[in-house]
Amino acid sequence: MARSGEEFYVVVPHLGAGGDYVFVTDDEKQYPDPVSRSQPYGVHGASRVVDPDSFLWSDAAWKGVPLDDLLIYEMHTGTFTAEGTFEAIVPRLAYLRELGITAIELMPIAEFPGPRNWGYDGVCLYAPHSCYGGPAGLKKLVDACHRQGLGIILDVVYNHLGPEGNYLGMFAPFFTEAYRTPWGEALNFDGPYSNGVRRFFIDNALYWVTEYHIDGLRLDAVHGIFDFGARHILEELTEAVHRQAAVLGRSISVIAESDLNDVRIIKPRSAGGFELDAQWLDEFHHSLRSVLIEPRTGYLADFGKMADLNKAVGEGFVHDGKYSVHRRKRYGSSSRELPGRQFVVFIQNHDQIANASQGDRLGTLVTLDQQKLAAIFTLCSPYVPLLFMGQEYGETSPFLYFTSFDDPGLAEAVREGRRKELSAFAEGHDFADPQDPTTFDKCRLDWSQLTQTPHSGILRLYQDLIALRKRWPCLGNCRKDLTRTSFSEHSKWMMIERADSSPPRALLVCNFGNARQAIPVAFGETDWFLEIWTAAEIYGGPAGQDGPPTVIQKQTSDVILNGGQAALYMSCA
Repeated sequence: MARSGEEFYVVVPHLGAGGDYVFVTDDEKQYPDPVSRSQPYGVHGASRVVDPDSFLWSDAAWKGVPLDDLLIYEMHTGTFTAEGTFEAIVPRLAYLRELGITAIELMPIAEFPGPRNWGYDGVCLYAPHSCYGGPAGLKKLVDACHRQGLGIILDVVYNHLGPEGNYLGMFAPFFTEAYRTPWGEALNFDGPYSNGVRRFFIDNALYWVTEYHIDGLRLDAVHGIFDFGARHILEELTEAVHRQAAVLGRSISVIAESDLNDVRIIKPRSAGGFELDAQWLDEFHHSLRSVLIEPRTGYLADFGKMADLNKAVGEGFVHDGKYSVHRRKRYGSSSRELPGRQFVVFIQNHDQIANASQGDRLGTLVTLDQQKLAAIFTLCSPYVPLLFMGQEYGETSPFLYFTSFDDPGLAEAVREGRRKELSAFAEGHDFADPQDPTTFDKCRLDWSQLTQTPHSGILRLYQDLIALRKRWPCLGNCRKDLTRTSFSEHSKWMMIERADSSPPRALLVCNFGNARQAIPVAFGETDWFLEIWTAAEIYGGPAGQDGPPTVIQKQTSDVILNGGQAALYMSCA
């Protein structure tokens, strides 16, 4: 053992790439390397040496995807394809590029216990999961993405580790009893000997963007990261990633998931913020879902008014200091002045499907018209859109929570914890056992639906909407300040006008009610020409319907739409 400054190291002769090794503690117990690049035998087994320079990259000219150009497609590696591997995703990349996606986002892929898991129980944070294809498989996927012009974002978990195979505490004071998270022990980011812990996670972020050419990091549940030091770990980590992006000559985004509605996460450091590039806007989902679906339980009990949806579109955070019935307190800060590109919005993601809907996809909970209404509303909003895998064609397979822990006691504790956590949403639902392999199998995408009715019509709508978003700067510019809205709480309609510094402009007219109604055009100072009607036959609607007017002239006052329908107009003035 040798020492260099504050670092200790040992050289093991004749152990090269492909060789296996373990760490042996004083009590002669064997553990995997806490920064292992590969765990071919799982979380309890030996680590494997990987040569980081052995892969031949072909993406030297790749510069990444700027934040404003992101259109994200979230996927779970194990259920996106029948094979459930990194390499099996590659043949689908051309399809995603043609759809108009600009970046895929992988749910966490760090080595976790067993073959089935969402990934948030990872414990070997430097090792791409062996069942997915390990380091070589991930690098092939990233390289293929860049050849297709797609970025790749990685969901990373820096707020906790999984309960099985978590050996970090054997090597350093990684955990603290000063705080608790919903998932167990909190990580020690501000206590005694926390310098090394902070470096471990910052180095992990740099490892993914450097060694694996990852284009962005989505930080899971940052409200579970506790740091009361003078410089927050989120600020330090983000600054390190941005500095490395400049060195690499690539655009790399750091995006947070947060339950705090706290603008400090994305405000610049000069204004007292941590300067992350963006964060998920859960309240956009809650507002939109809650005007479509009743009853509203759990955290959705705070939503359901058209005014909430209007605020989510125009400002961002709905709870910006106002009282929350669910939380029984006021919370949040105003995001009105922050640009739309700093918020990622969605109507489906892994959490909201599995938690709020007990695994049911949106298309199985609402009418076909309402499903398409949610799609056009999301893609015409002044934010960065995110789709969850299969959403673009109305996938009906559920997405449930699944695990494959070896310890029976732990498995039962997870089952019981899941029941308690989701009790507010579980009424009338059968509970899916996370440990049952069939729970996992049910979640695989059914790609045969692509060519079936009505799925092919839904796909066509997404394709056309994304193409328009890219063609018209007024739809793709994420300018909240150039967005105007009008709505009726009683009649449940809403209009959104999107503009840019120069024409054209777009006008989205939405009927969130159940009945056919005439919606008065609030922005009638110009002529508007119909571009998309969500109930058109090409989008799966029945033939022979009466549609909205193809032209709204200045003197025209109404757009007539059936319940659950929307119409998108453009104006060159």
